Amino acid sequence: MKQRYFYFDNAKFILIFFVVFGHMIRSFIEDSEMIFTIYKVIYSFHMPAFILVSGFFAKGFYQKGYIVKITKKLIVPYLIFQLIYSIYYYYLNGQTKIEWDLLNPHWSLWFLMSLFWWNLMLLLVSKYKAFTSIIISMIIGLLVGYVDYVTNYLSLSRTFVFFPFFLLGYYLTKDHIRFLFKTRCRLVALAIFIIVFAGFYCFPNNNYEWLLGSKPYGDISGASVTAMFTRLGFYFLSFLMLFSFMLLVPLKQYFFTQLGKNTLYVYLLHGFFIKTFRKSEIQNYFHDPEQFLLLVVMSLLLTLVLSNRIAISVIQPLIEFKCSQVILLKVRGMAILKFYFNNFKILFFLFLLNIPSHFETLPFIALLTYRFIRCPFKIPLISKDNRF
Repeated sequence: MKQRYFYFDNAKFILIFFVVFGHMIRSFIEDSEMIFTIYKVIYSFHMPAFILVSGFFAKGFYQKGYIVKITKKLIVPYLIFQLIYSIYYYYLNGQTKIEWDLLNPHWSLWFLMSLFWWNLMLLLVSKYKAFTSIIISMIIGLLVGYVDYVTNYLSLSRTFVFFPFFLLGYYLTKDHIRFLFKTRCRLVALAIFIIVFAGFYCFPNNNYEWLLGSKPYGDISGASVTAMFTRLGFYFLSFLMLFSFMLLVPLKQYFFTQLGKNTLYVYLLHGFFIKTFRKSEIQNYFHDPEQFLLLVVMSLLLTLVLSNRIAISVIQPLIEFKCSQVILLKVRGMAILKFYFNNFKILFFLFLLNIPSHFETLPFIALLTYRFIRCPFKIPLISKDNRF
């Protein structure tokens, strides 16, 4: 049971890294065919997989107060960050006025609005069998491309196009996950990634906007009959890629596992850094493939920084209207100060005892110094001994 929790936290952290990295390399897709191929491979699975995981954890929608809960969790942060991004773009782009459109999500904020709609749509489709619901949602996702006014407005296009992935996650059970753990197909999953990468690289004329799900057919390639079958093909590609990704996610606990619980913070905050990076002169220094490896490092560092405890403590009141992380950080800080203060008293009284030779105390001091450095990192966030 515990491994499955590690599994989903691992998956969420890896996916949010791909979100950051995908946005980081967006400015360079026209400069390098390799970068463009990596970009398309990432977008073939990372949001479908993220949406599937969100659907898996949406099984409590029937509980009392659930709608109010998701409204506070999704819509309130959406409104706040829609305003913040409007002000940010005003200064970043030198606009003449602040453009605050509540119904047209800024950049990555579409996910919050779509996630809210998906949870509401469960009330309509959850009473049907899984196969029926998913097929109907796919048909709607195919047909909605012919409706020109279903675009980024209210995030309607992405809501309908990506809803099958949310439903698939919702209908997944623990037994399905157990079967996934038992499956010995990781080499096959890796081979699928390589084949898809080769396919995108050898056939570069595929329009990557099919992977975004944000536009009607008329804005991509024309509202022809074949457009629906093109989207259907990308549906199957994304299903294949997201299951291949799920097979490759590690099951054990790693240094980043706990950070997988903080993906919402990374998702909401990374845009300020990415947009600033795109406007800066720094991106002009990236020309060679070797230099693009630095983008991987930058993306990983940004993901780690935005998901750590300090960053969450600062921004949590704005997103969740809670200060629990601030309190935990304060408790930990007080515990560390208490530890240092007590050990300082030991050293102080040691030298007041007029020990004949201070050299005799060196081993003890060395051991104490070692504890001085190591022990604070082992102090639990909350324990009976650390409460003040």
